[in-house]
Amino acid sequence: MRAVVRLAMRILLLACLLAWQGDAASADEVIDRVLAVAGGEVITLSDVRAARKLGRVNVAGALDPMRAVLNQLIDRALVLAEVDRFAPPDPAASTIDAALDAVAGRFPSADAFDQTLRRLGIDRPFVRELLREDLRLRAYLDQRFTADTSDGQRRMVDDWVAELRRRGDVVDLYVPPVSGAKIGRAHV
Repeated sequence: MRAVVRLAMRILLLACLLAWQGDAASADEVIDRVLAVAGGEVITLSDVRAARKLGRVNVAGALDPMRAVLNQLIDRALVLAEVDRFAPPDPAASTIDAALDAVAGRFPSADAFDQTLRRLGIDRPFVRELLREDLRLRAYLDQRFTADTSDGQRRMVDDWVAELRRRGDVVDLYVPPVSGAKIGRAHV
């Protein structure tokens, strides 16, 4: 009788392990998740993927490209919150259109661009709005930080953004993947 109970327990344990592995395998496929909240702006994994795929961020030489993109999106959210306080004028529609054309021009064709947008779950009006915000942000920085050299301006902007981070409301939830480990679709 004990042997039957032990066998039944082993079968039950094996069934539980198999069920758990099935759940764990499906849990590896991350569709979306919140990576940070900066100045009240939620930044998701989808935002990071879209920013990178559309070439709106610079990850050259980054050991952790996701971290690099996330840091840039956190800084952008903090700066946009500051920009919105001073309400600079919107860029001309033709300027926004040119920026959208430049982003779309990075793709082999208009169809490839539209397919990428569909895969990312966004559309042209959404990208256009992001670019409008980017142009407002750039105009604000150019107006606020005038310097003799672009290096001087960059240093002033970097110092200002670092101060925004120090006094800003940032919740960073990103945990980098273990070196060499794959985390489902979480790779960007």
